[in-house]
Amino acid sequence: MQSILEQHCHHLPADEVAEVLGTDVEKGLDVFETSARQQRFGPNVITRRKGHGPLVRFLLQFNQPLVYILLIAGAVTAVLQEWVDSGVIFGVVVINAIIGFLQEAKALEAIEALARVMTSENTVIRGGEKKRIPSAELVPGDIVLLQSGDRVPADMRLFRTRDLQIDESALTGESLPVEKNDDVLAKDTMLVDRKNMAYSSAMVTYGTGSGIVVATGDKTEIGRISELIATAEIPKTPLTRKIAHFSGILLYVVMAFAGLTFVVGLLRGQPWLEMFMAAVALAVAAIPEGLPAVVTITLAIGVSRMARQRAIVRRLPAVETLGSTTVICSDKTGTLTQNQMTVRKILAGDRTFEVSGQGFSPEGEIRYAGAIVSAQDDPVLSDCLTAGLLCNDSVLRETDDGWKVEGDPTEGALIASAVKSGISAQELNGTLPRLDSIPFESQHQYMATMHDTGPGQARLVYIKGSVESLIEMCSFQLDPAGKEIPLENTRIQKQAEEMSASGLRVIALARSSMPPETGSLTHGDIQSNLVFLGLQGMIDPPRPEAIDAIKACRSAGIRVKMITGDHPITAAVIARQLGLYEKADYGPDQPILTGRAIMELSDTQLIEKAESIAVFARVTPEQKLRLVEALQVRGYVVAMTGDGVNDAPALRRADIGVAMGMAGTEVAKEAADVVLTDDNFASIEAAVEEGRGVFDNLTKFIVWTLPTNVGEGLLILTAIALGTALPILPAQILWINMTTSVMLGLMLAFEPKEPDIMRRSPREPKAPILTSFVVVRIVIVSLLMLIGAFGLFEYELINGSSESTAWTVAVGVIVFTELFYLFNSRSLTESMFGVGLFSNRPLILGVIGMIVLQLAYTYLPIMNLLFHSEPIGLDAWIRILLVGMTVYVVVFMEKQIRRILAKRRVIVT
Repeated sequence: MQSILEQHCHHLPADEVAEVLGTDVEKGLDVFETSARQQRFGPNVITRRKGHGPLVRFLLQFNQPLVYILLIAGAVTAVLQEWVDSGVIFGVVVINAIIGFLQEAKALEAIEALARVMTSENTVIRGGEKKRIPSAELVPGDIVLLQSGDRVPADMRLFRTRDLQIDESALTGESLPVEKNDDVLAKDTMLVDRKNMAYSSAMVTYGTGSGIVVATGDKTEIGRISELIATAEIPKTPLTRKIAHFSGILLYVVMAFAGLTFVVGLLRGQPWLEMFMAAVALAVAAIPEGLPAVVTITLAIGVSRMARQRAIVRRLPAVETLGSTTVICSDKTGTLTQNQMTVRKILAGDRTFEVSGQGFSPEGEIRYAGAIVSAQDDPVLSDCLTAGLLCNDSVLRETDDGWKVEGDPTEGALIASAVKSGISAQELNGTLPRLDSIPFESQHQYMATMHDTGPGQARLVYIKGSVESLIEMCSFQLDPAGKEIPLENTRIQKQAEEMSASGLRVIALARSSMPPETGSLTHGDIQSNLVFLGLQGMIDPPRPEAIDAIKACRSAGIRVKMITGDHPITAAVIARQLGLYEKADYGPDQPILTGRAIMELSDTQLIEKAESIAVFARVTPEQKLRLVEALQVRGYVVAMTGDGVNDAPALRRADIGVAMGMAGTEVAKEAADVVLTDDNFASIEAAVEEGRGVFDNLTKFIVWTLPTNVGEGLLILTAIALGTALPILPAQILWINMTTSVMLGLMLAFEPKEPDIMRRSPREPKAPILTSFVVVRIVIVSLLMLIGAFGLFEYELINGSSESTAWTVAVGVIVFTELFYLFNSRSLTESMFGVGLFSNRPLILGVIGMIVLQLAYTYLPIMNLLFHSEPIGLDAWIRILLVGMTVYVVVFMEKQIRRILAKRRVIVT
């Protein structure tokens, strides 16, 4: 028995599957055998994976270099009895740990969501009797009866079906319900094409069926996906990697310079306690205490902005990751398309009509040779549209969210096309009431309805179905004048093939008549002599906004790839309409890679293909995961979108997982970092833009704050090297770092996005935070700060001022240098006038607040006591402001020189 569970049963006859599993398709398992198998195979549930306990997971949040630095800073400030500052630092560390702890439970939540998906009640046959039991009690060999509305409780080999249709979109990505049968299939049949199998978690949308349970719990396809989710490695975000690298370097640099300060002082014969305090001052100066808090707050602001773009962020670092994205792998149905079938072409009377409009909305036109045509103008077109409207079990309704179909999406498209021509569904149903019908059956591939045309009049019969089935039953067709002529079978089939080749799903329509006394309709009544009325070709059209969004991504240097479970031809058509084939580097010779082809590729070959191909069709969950990993090997930052259970492993493995909020499963949402509330690709592009803005602002803050830390450190080193008094004390350093970070640096988080942000190439994922540009800027500002603060400190002492006055002036120089430099940090390339002087109002308020705080620091007696400050005169303030203005002018000139050099490089290129 175990051997059959380890292989796919689709290629075995149903009776052979029953024999190997030791069951009877009519009587099922007996009670004793059921009990034995429950002991052997366990409950039909997804096993929750074991991991670290809550305490260990919480403690692991502190295992980061930046946290080490903060803990050291907190300990140092505690030793200095600066309890408020120590409390703030430790508070930041604990808050960050709590956030990380809560977010790490994401994978466990996804697996629990899978378990909830599999919970249901189903009808089984046991001991020859029908019973209703919880799905958790099912075992291999059970006989399960399925009907419309049921959730498939386990993987099953179907042995009896009647018009059975199952929605497997969450598992396979197939956009429409799949018609099932009990035929034996080839061994290499892909998962998405296994018509004789029903898989756990799928929904029965139509008909009935019976199947043998062949796999339960973790052995099911959805169980395998659970395993992929549990084992998929969550990549670190670009920001996390960069800050970890930066923090590691900073940790060693700070400790090295603090040690150097201590040693140099001792060699100069200065007291060891004094040198120890100097080393502590340098360490405190070099540590950017406000960095974690500002990073967290900036990301939180990004979360708020993204929510306005209909993107709900579930994991804070995901905000920045979106801005780092270099490849977006998108699902097709509902994300790039509208998830609403729309008739695009109609063949009637040997003429082809074009249909406009979007989705199920009745707004649109039908045109022939450019001219608008209505049902009243063309009786042949009217007949074709009437057939689609009346031979129909669905209803279109207008809701607050637009037009929705109650029933089959294909039938909804047929109703919409009829209404676009001026036909009233309500009037037509009243004029031609239905008397009887033959429902769609998979073995016949058609549906028929019979209608009353009036007393003593012949009954009118309309039929719709597949081209292959209806052509065999038709003998006549209509010419453009509406006259019945002999059927041109070969010509119609060729036209249908041309429509299918363009990605359209083709529905054939026909009519017949019955004597007035006919009371019921049978299959025998419509097997021959039907009149062929025409073809209607429909497709799930691309979202217009998605086309624009893809163009915006292209201009931003972001590649877009479609990964879908749909048919390759349909995927190709939509891809062309979306513009995914415009670039030559997407491989025009092989524009589509199917799941079957991926199976035959080695990892090395797949890495090559994944980079060059834009469209992937008929892919499995494992293949989606492989594609994401292949792109990541190439160094891409991958955003993956999806809505189904089959997408969950890839969503978790991607650098940024984006789930659909409207059509998405709970499993996909739990595995994702971001959830779109409108399931629209355009929202992804908008979120990427917001993410770029967030990282831009974080970069501005780092470029702004690091010169302060370096400058303060240089002040200490210079004082030690020259053997002079320290220009600033540890407590004063903490005052500067904490107040300016909140009042000035944090305000950069509110900086609006720069206009060209989506015209820039993506950032190099491996590029460090400290690029050459950042280093040069840090050196310039740090040296200016050193010269200004140290120079004015010594100037005050030489002119007879007290140390407290000199310290106050030095602190003022650093604060106002940061204040003036802040305006130059609002853009890394533009002046403050280029970005708009008052476009960031919180920044203006922050500057005013900082000035008030610095005046309080200087003149309030309590502040003088706490920080060894002292009131200073107007002449000292003028010197302080001159240093700040000098920094602004120098950085402004540096920007201008960079812009001139950049233009020259472009011209030379």
